[in-house]
Amino acid sequence: MRNRILSVDIFRGATILLMVLVNTPGTWSNVYAPLLHADWHGYTPTDLVFPFFLFIVGTSIAFSYKNRTVDAKAYRKIAIRAFKLVALGLFLGAFLIHYPFFKNFSDIRFPGVLQRIGVVFFFTAILFINLNWKKLIWVTGILLIGYWLLMTFVPVEGVASTLDRAPNNLANWIDVKVFGSHNYKADYDPEGLLSTIPAMASALLGVFTGLILTSDQEKKATILMGLGGSFLILGHLWDIVFPINKALWTSSFVLVTAGWANLILALIYYLTDVKKLEFGSIFRYAGANAIVIYFLSSFISKVMGQIKIGETSLHGWLFQNIFVHDFLALKTSSLLYGLSVVLFYSLIGYILYQRKIFIKV
Repeated sequence: MRNRILSVDIFRGATILLMVLVNTPGTWSNVYAPLLHADWHGYTPTDLVFPFFLFIVGTSIAFSYKNRTVDAKAYRKIAIRAFKLVALGLFLGAFLIHYPFFKNFSDIRFPGVLQRIGVVFFFTAILFINLNWKKLIWVTGILLIGYWLLMTFVPVEGVASTLDRAPNNLANWIDVKVFGSHNYKADYDPEGLLSTIPAMASALLGVFTGLILTSDQEKKATILMGLGGSFLILGHLWDIVFPINKALWTSSFVLVTAGWANLILALIYYLTDVKKLEFGSIFRYAGANAIVIYFLSSFISKVMGQIKIGETSLHGWLFQNIFVHDFLALKTSSLLYGLSVVLFYSLIGYILYQRKIFIKV
């Protein structure tokens, strides 16, 4: 199991460091296209990052709860961990460095990345410890097909639903009705309520990968490659009628991102477990404390954005005075700033790992 978990840690760490990179450019006005989200339909490498993490959440559930113990203690531990993730997410969204130290209630965003991770973890873990793999396949199919039917056939206030960014988009409409001013944008939230349903499917597909890695199957890398290729094909076929869209977390998006996740994880597994190559340690260090690194990077970034230095923030001052040069394009300077942040948190991951500090959230 050690090497199998190692390959998952490498993938998790690479995902979290890429998440840090895309979240902390020097300036949002100058970012290379692959490091930006798609405007609406379609996907970029950046759009793979969050679903990859949910996928690994599912894979880790298959490792951590493989004994499928069903009792009050198991439910309590799952609920407490989910609650902590949601609470940390809400804290990040509300925190201010100056008095009154928290935003006005009406300005606090309720959905968010950590909130979605917490909710998805809770339901996926509960399903996993109660259902066998055959029933989990049925649940995953129902989630994906059910979401597609809801988004395409259920009218919004008497108007046919659309998949465009519009008031009669069912997912957006529900977020506005439920959360009001507490959304990421006035008209939608990429981590909204209804789209959490297919996000659970992203984690469940990761569960199946975890079951394969913990099984006695031979040629696991080959199986994962075949699974990943199949998901990619199915996802792109579904894209014809249900476009790939990260903001809506469409069913086609779930399949395509799970496809890429399986292909990449299969490659890592082949190199580390089959060929016994030593590589990717820096990612393993970050992966061992992934949530901690994500929280710290988000928190420190918020603090640096709120500390004012003249007409700019501490973040802006560092970018302008260290990374901006006449001989560099602004996009390159912005990328170098992001890479320096990644290096910083890689170092933190390394220190925590070497001191055997593993913080469970």
